[in-house]
Amino acid sequence: MAYKITDACINCGACEPECPVQSISEGDTKYVIDADTCIDCAACADVCPVSACEQV
Repeated sequence: MAYKITDACINCGACEPECPVQSISEGDTKYVIDADTCIDCAACADVCPVSACEQV
């Protein structure tokens, strides 16, 4: 299972440098996770200040 970033994202960028496989990138209104490359490590969820990273 991959993670996704919900609309609760405040676009702070805390998650992007934590991803060990660079699956996270800045989108138009929030950060996004590429489900094809996400390894389900939860590093993004661990650092998100608003709990916007959820397992799909």
